[in-house]
Amino acid sequence: MTFKLGGEAGQGADSSGHGFAKALTRAGLGVYGLQDYMSRIRGGHNFFQIRVSDRDVQATSDAVHVLMPLDLETVNAHLNEVVPGGAVIMDTHMKIEDSVLTARGVKPVRVPLSEIAQREGGSKIMINTASLSVAAGITGLPFEYIEQVIIDNFGNRKGSKVAEANVAVARAAYDEGAREYGPEFGFKIEPRPTKPRMLINGNQAIAFGAAAAGCRWISMYPMTPATTITEWLAARHKKLGIVVKECEDEITAVLMAIGAAHAGVRAMTATSGGGLSLMVEAVGLSAMTETPLVIVDAQRAGPSTGLPTRTEQSDLQFAMHMSQGEFPRVVLTPGTVEECFQAGWRAFNFAEKYQIPVFILTDMNQSVAIRAIDPDRFNLGEVTIDRGDLMTDADLDGMTEGYLRHKLTPSGVSPRAMPGHEKAIVFTTSDEHYEDGQAVEEAEMRVLQMDKRMRKLDLAAQDIRGPLVEGPEDADVTLVGWGTTYGPIHEARVLLEADGLKVNHVHYHEMWPFPAARTEQILKNARRVVDIENNYTGQLALVIRMMTGMDLPNKVLKYDGRPFTADEIARKVREGVMAHV
Repeated sequence: MTFKLGGEAGQGADSSGHGFAKALTRAGLGVYGLQDYMSRIRGGHNFFQIRVSDRDVQATSDAVHVLMPLDLETVNAHLNEVVPGGAVIMDTHMKIEDSVLTARGVKPVRVPLSEIAQREGGSKIMINTASLSVAAGITGLPFEYIEQVIIDNFGNRKGSKVAEANVAVARAAYDEGAREYGPEFGFKIEPRPTKPRMLINGNQAIAFGAAAAGCRWISMYPMTPATTITEWLAARHKKLGIVVKECEDEITAVLMAIGAAHAGVRAMTATSGGGLSLMVEAVGLSAMTETPLVIVDAQRAGPSTGLPTRTEQSDLQFAMHMSQGEFPRVVLTPGTVEECFQAGWRAFNFAEKYQIPVFILTDMNQSVAIRAIDPDRFNLGEVTIDRGDLMTDADLDGMTEGYLRHKLTPSGVSPRAMPGHEKAIVFTTSDEHYEDGQAVEEAEMRVLQMDKRMRKLDLAAQDIRGPLVEGPEDADVTLVGWGTTYGPIHEARVLLEADGLKVNHVHYHEMWPFPAARTEQILKNARRVVDIENNYTGQLALVIRMMTGMDLPNKVLKYDGRPFTADEIARKVREGVMAHV
């Protein structure tokens, strides 16, 4: 079942939607919530969509069962999404004829929402609380879940009087909805008592993973949709012992992170495509000085400012090839909150073990979409801390020769010392350099240092996981994707199998160094391969062709700033398959 609450910016769709999602999560249900908002503070059309199920859900849906418009624009924009038998919960005075709804088989649920909000709570601003409470009433969600969330949300932030007023509004609206419309409404919710679950988005999961990895520094310039990574860490900075620095621009942010890492702490920054563009020269500095660096790129639709609050997967090749010259880097592309957590801690191991920049690519959808999961899915027992070839004080005390920051080694990884020890002068520069870090222009040393750095790429490739394969080896159709296409592709596979097709799914969550041999092994005998991406050019398909020579001509591409749904993917795959029967 899917709920959608919509209105203008400032009407509370986001905060109310999060509260309702929390109530559903506490009822033991699978929840996937997606916030959709315009790039403005007031006005414009925003909505919060919540999909709920008795099983785990990892994608949004085309179909809406309960629409809750706080303004007429929401009805006009989304009425066509409401399924027959669904409902539109609206204020008594909303100016739309009931016949417009009933003609589509949709039930008008008219409740005096603003009157209830004013009478019970003293302010019409609580109309969003009233609307969601009616939704709970007609679908059978027990009121105690709504009440407890209101108390938790408002009692802690705004005091008991505000909480009591909202509870009174919710109770009156819930009772009226349940009494007047509940018996005849066909879609119901059945709580499934279970142990406490976590409601979390991808950015929070990355921050959680970074904290587990021992990150002690994050510097960033606020840029949608990466900002909530910093917000999560800032709210816990004292407990975690992490410095959170908001900078004047992205160049400062990345250089501060490089400086912190050079000094010896695990450091990161986070941005989106526009900010990452400003960081390009500094990424080269990290590579040349062999300073570990973790960068999160929460992608959004470009170029330039583009669509600041919309999603896209268009920075893949940018992350793989950016900066001056050639150097090794790792690109992680998590597709679920569990993978975001893993990327959050694994990125630091890659960065320090190989002394390279590491990118975590997410997108707007993954950054803001919330999902209910069992906390045990974040396997803290799996977390390891690998700081690479890091010299201890004992190592440094025992040296008989001078310390060489860029020492030539068979692995390409030089022993790393922290600045400050009396026996180790840690010197480096952005110029090509000798082993001791002093600048050099000699051709022979240039080749030796370049070869040394690039040897690390082969080593890092051995640590890359995946791609993951779900489904039968003898599939009729193979769906290929990366990052946040995982959820909708995973569910589309189930829909297609219900049609009698045998379908498997190849998912890339750690992208570079690219697992070419594994890719060839998987795809060489595939009957029909479909590449599915949220970009215009099919960037993963281009990478596969570049690295293996295998062409993927069949593509489902989306670049309107909105995430895929499972229904959408299944429909387009069916159309393509039937066209070649």
